[in-house]
Amino acid sequence: MSAGLALLPIKMAIAASVVVGCSLLAERTGPLVAAMIATLPISLGPVLVFLALDHDAAFIAASALGTMNANVTHAAFILSYVLLAQHLTMLPSLVTAGAVWVLVLVGVRSLALPVLPLAGLTVLAFCVVHLLVRSYLSVRTTGPIALSRFAIPIRAGCVALLAGAVTAASDRVGPLWSGVLAGLPIVLSSLIVILHPRIGGKATAAVIGNGALGLLGTGLGLAVVHLLAVPFGTWTALASGLVLTVGWNLFLTGLARRLAP
Repeated sequence: MSAGLALLPIKMAIAASVVVGCSLLAERTGPLVAAMIATLPISLGPVLVFLALDHDAAFIAASALGTMNANVTHAAFILSYVLLAQHLTMLPSLVTAGAVWVLVLVGVRSLALPVLPLAGLTVLAFCVVHLLVRSYLSVRTTGPIALSRFAIPIRAGCVALLAGAVTAASDRVGPLWSGVLAGLPIVLSSLIVILHPRIGGKATAAVIGNGALGLLGTGLGLAVVHLLAVPFGTWTALASGLVLTVGWNLFLTGLARRLAP
């Protein structure tokens, strides 16, 4: 057994722990902050770190580009779910949004865009989606989002499985598709599964829709990782991408609070 596979249970446990910590914070906040936490790289980050432990900087740079393809496709996922959740129950809304995500991903991947055009597409896609869903973001729950006792284990388990699967498959599927798999909408989907039956489709759509601009920052952070990994090293690139992503979400949260009545 390789060292990477031997450490797989530990990697999965670490990934789950990261999700647990972020989920505890999200439970005690409203839709905006919950969305900003959900769009942080709480599943993507651990996966990229574990890939970095097993692969060189060129592999991580290519993986980040693959994840950018998956991330920009989240714009279609968010738009589809927000519109469908106004009228449909959780399962058809989520399944349809997932199908749209796959179809758009195939289209984006077929373009084989380099990093700068892909970053431009990321900015355009999420800004347009934010404008389209903006009218649905005013729905609020009566208080902080209280998740069930099963919420954190479900999210942690999903992320742990994702981390394990991508790490184990990375040698077989290559860096680009490892990045795509790392960018699956696991956290958004698990939030929908947990929240939609509890607080309704419209309130859940407000949480998911608030995440559009947050994912814009994730895409730009991935662009930084891609550009910096080879010349400056994997860990410098990952740290720089994380700082940009977290800083962007903090900026959005502060701006929203300043503009709030």
